Amino acid sequence: MPLFSYHCTGCDTDFEALVLNSEPPACPKCGGTALEQLLSRVAAEARTPGVVKAARAQAAKEGHFSNY
Repeated sequence: MPLFSYHCTGCDTDFEALVLNSEPPACPKCGGTALEQLLSRVAAEARTPGVVKAARAQAAKEGHFSNY
């Protein structure tokens, strides 16, 4: 399931959505379908142990599972 970033031109909201098929989702705020697909940001590689440790600690503090 690909995760895409969208911008709603109707209410000026940015959001991410899992897209199961080729048709775009509706805006979660206003329900509009006038959406622009945004370029997703690429995460930098975390190869140093300090960066990985800090990312794991932040994920644990926020209470979510992480790919680190």
